[in-house]
Amino acid sequence: MPAASPLRVLAVANQKGGVGKTTTAINLGTALAAVGEKVLILDLDPQGNASTGVGVAESERHITSFDILTGRATIAKAGAKTLVPNLSVVPANADLVGLEAEMMAQASRPFRLRDAVTALLAEQRANPAEIPYTYLLIDCPPSLNLLTLNAMVAAHAVLVPVQCEFFALEGISQLKATIDQIRATLNPALEIQGVVLTMHDARTSLSKEVASEVRAFFGAKVYETMIPRNVRVAEAPSHGKPIMLYDYDSPGSQAYIRLAHEIIERERRLRAA
Repeated sequence: MPAASPLRVLAVANQKGGVGKTTTAINLGTALAAVGEKVLILDLDPQGNASTGVGVAESERHITSFDILTGRATIAKAGAKTLVPNLSVVPANADLVGLEAEMMAQASRPFRLRDAVTALLAEQRANPAEIPYTYLLIDCPPSLNLLTLNAMVAAHAVLVPVQCEFFALEGISQLKATIDQIRATLNPALEIQGVVLTMHDARTSLSKEVASEVRAFFGAKVYETMIPRNVRVAEAPSHGKPIMLYDYDSPGSQAYIRLAHEIIERERRLRAA
């Protein structure tokens, strides 16, 4: 991908389930859109929770990420508008479950998403009147499978949500080893954009211990902003809304706004380097 491209592709990944990947993808996407970025969330989880969380019902998922990965549609045509201005989503459904079997014999299988992103860039350059996407956030499934591999091969960087609970670091070294392996073989430019601590409870010593262990492991890659454990954040997806639309003033909503500013500042420094 050309370095001068305005589009930044970030994979939100961690093979552990329940760490806040989808919540982070939805609410970070909303916060980035709120500060003027044009954002596309690509839902790569067969459960389709990111699609539900931005209000796209299962019956409305006419073109999905399965169609993108099988070459039946382009990303530019698949983006569905959401309730949030400047935020679109390529939805997912259970069709993704069968993808691995369908692509097993194809040598190009790790590069399907990267090829689709390259096509999106070409389409954006060919239509300068259309406002181009500036961020593509890929919501990965909770495993290191072909879908996550496609995301990491297509991405500029990985954003890693880590839950502030016991066993949080379990698997983190495996994820880092996977990123290192992909960098060495399939995507030399891949980096960890940052690590976000989620479900943080400032009242417990366990949360503090986990936060300090993660900071010791990842150093400056860990964002200052921590996402608090917040009932409103957990409730929002069942209403088909990001937390900023569901309860703007809640601590969780304000944390995602701060995280978006932190990520944009980090991106600016990367571009200036």
